[in-house]
Amino acid sequence: MLIDFFYTLRAAKLPVSIREYLTLLEALQAGVIDDDGGPSVDKFYYLARTTLVKDEVQFDKFDRAFSAYFKGVEMLTDFTQEVPLDWLRKTLEVELSPEEKAKIEKMGWDELMETLKKRFEEQKERHAGGSKWIGTGGTSPFGHGGYNPQGIRIGGAGKNKSAVKVWDQRTFRDYDDNLELGTRNIKVALRRLRRFAREGAAEELDLDDTIHCTAANAGLLDIKLVPERHNKVKVLLLMDVGGTMDEHIHRVEELFSAAKTEFKHLEFYYFHNCVYDFVWKNNRRRYAEKFPTWDIIRKYNRDYKLIFIGDATMSPYEIVQRGGSVEYNNEEPGAEWLQRLTHAFPKFAWINPEPPGVWEYRQSIAMIQQLMSQRMFPLSLAGLEQAMRLLSK
Repeated sequence: MLIDFFYTLRAAKLPVSIREYLTLLEALQAGVIDDDGGPSVDKFYYLARTTLVKDEVQFDKFDRAFSAYFKGVEMLTDFTQEVPLDWLRKTLEVELSPEEKAKIEKMGWDELMETLKKRFEEQKERHAGGSKWIGTGGTSPFGHGGYNPQGIRIGGAGKNKSAVKVWDQRTFRDYDDNLELGTRNIKVALRRLRRFAREGAAEELDLDDTIHCTAANAGLLDIKLVPERHNKVKVLLLMDVGGTMDEHIHRVEELFSAAKTEFKHLEFYYFHNCVYDFVWKNNRRRYAEKFPTWDIIRKYNRDYKLIFIGDATMSPYEIVQRGGSVEYNNEEPGAEWLQRLTHAFPKFAWINPEPPGVWEYRQSIAMIQQLMSQRMFPLSLAGLEQAMRLLSK
């Protein structure tokens, strides 16, 4: 039983022993995950991770091995019908010309959600390559592997970056703030924001004043002390994680690592695509450990410099529509929360890892730029210097 799962974990270089594997089987036979609605993939995942993984640094390897063995995800919709996995097997991928893409109909938000519900009720078999049913390839707004100017991705991986909602739960990886930088350029750019001031008790030697006072005192030593110099800049960092940001992980980690080094007073939180009513500190526990955005606004003073890091690439609905988030039904649109944050912290900027050459072709980037009062800068040496110069004024 589950012997192939055991070998998959070993192939992923996880130090899983036979004793731990037998403990997992004993727990399954004892019905540890059978209560409260019966067993599920999620319950088995946590049981297996608890019994087989000795150190949390191995969680990422375990997640990848688990995903490789148990391909597919549970549906998170509220509809009563699930999409069978064999409907979503990717057997073809239609490549359309720009003229063909322009002819494909784009649905409004309400029409899109209502149509998806009808498809769940009507569809009886697997479909691929069409323009209507839930499946793969083709031009249908439901499924994955094809093209539609805006739709709902069910399973699969994002390709065209036009999904309005994504019906699969993902565990995003935290950015590593201990990453060794390959260059000091980012640190040098961030230092433009630092501002030092002396504070606290007088405990640091003032060499120049000591020499002057000793000489004036006929050579008798007269030691002078001054308060230590501290970096007074306070930074609140909000970072987009997951989805299209996966392409920029390394560069964002470099920036995050540099910021942790340069700023003594640094607070950071994560969000996905757009900020809504909560943010989080740990991506693995993002649903269990939420921090209300209102609390963030109330907790930190107006002297904090607010820096967003994100590609601003999303469906416009995520910015302006209630319930527009790809992951849950947000009660207020993202634009409301962005306005509240920028009002609470007047010194703000948005750092975008996407090259500026593509900004004009993405509607959501233009919308975020407007909400940021055009304070969007590229994640480059010149862009960081411009952002730091603006925040230091």
